Amino acid sequence: MSGAHRADPAGTVDEPAVTVTSVVPAAADMRELGELIAARLRPGDLLVLTGDLGAGKTTLTQGIGARLRVRGDITSPTFVIARVHPPTQAGPPLVHVDAYRLETLSEVDDLDLDADLSESVTVVEWGEGLVEGLAADRLEVRLERPRGANGPDDPESIGDEPRTVRLRGFGPRWAGVDLPSL
Repeated sequence: MSGAHRADPAGTVDEPAVTVTSVVPAAADMRELGELIAARLRPGDLLVLTGDLGAGKTTLTQGIGARLRVRGDITSPTFVIARVHPPTQAGPPLVHVDAYRLETLSEVDDLDLDADLSESVTVVEWGEGLVEGLAADRLEVRLERPRGANGPDDPESIGDEPRTVRLRGFGPRWAGVDLPSL
């Protein structure tokens, strides 16, 4: 991913209210971590997922969707950019966004995500540096996977090996929240 997705659009540096780092042993466990995170979510929550291709962002989102009991298969919305999964019972819908192809804040604004934020749980893959301004509070999830010497697309990269996941909650919403770890 380009460095364009690294800058804080507001130009501010804020400190997380809570940080938890854990090692997720395998892809199935990434889904379990998603379910544990979802148990702490409520309408209006914004999650910003960052990690290389294959790090587990969509798998984590599948776990979130399973716990929220939303309709539809959770797949990477790369080509449609955003997909809304309505709940099958009482609870918030899941808005799943892939911002990989978005370059500017105006492109994010064109998605009109803020219209859904207060009622939904919004998960944005590749959103770092683009979507932090959508909500006063956010949960950043950084996933790191082992790589071959030439990066994540190196054929020697390891497939279903442990990933390091760092959760950082920003804003008063996350102060005092017991974030999960595996």
